Amino acid sequence: MKLTALIAIFFVFGVIQVRAQEAEPSAAQKYFTDTVLINQDGEKMRFYSDLLKGKTVIIDSFFATCQGSCLPMNRNLEKVQEALGDRLGKDAYIISISVDPTVDTPPALKAYSKKLNARPGWYFLTGDKASVDIVLKKLGQFVDDKQDHLNIFIIGNERTGLWKKAFGLAKSEELVKVVDSVINDKPPAQQ
Repeated sequence: MKLTALIAIFFVFGVIQVRAQEAEPSAAQKYFTDTVLINQDGEKMRFYSDLLKGKTVIIDSFFATCQGSCLPMNRNLEKVQEALGDRLGKDAYIISISVDPTVDTPPALKAYSKKLNARPGWYFLTGDKASVDIVLKKLGQFVDDKQDHLNIFIIGNERTGLWKKAFGLAKSEELVKVVDSVINDKPPAQQ
């Protein structure tokens, strides 16, 4: 009877230990953080867990009142969205993060998303300035002056760890090729 009780205790502690290990955040989650941002529909989203984990993403930074490169860049993303077809929101997600969170409120981003015919799977994100700044810094997209934002798309496959950068004003056909290469990347064991 004592041996059975001892085995039961080891089994219970083993299960507890396995569950504790499963709950530990991954290196990617620790790096990217679960900083909360707000999408164009007013929904709170955790940056890593809701937006990146297990996904292929195309990320850009912009602001809705930009009179320069933002609209042409986002028009390029609109063409990427068209090329993705029904794969948007399944195989890949587009994440556009405002560098002007005090002006780009969820309703302003909703109106902007409609201008681009954004479909489900394309998130326009804002939040309090401190949270937005944390995320932009993690992505290497932070700027002190919104006019200085970068014209770079970050295309990443969180499952495989492949991350690429692309010039946001490149020809949309070239951007689609980069996006497809990242979507189609296989985990090391499957290559």
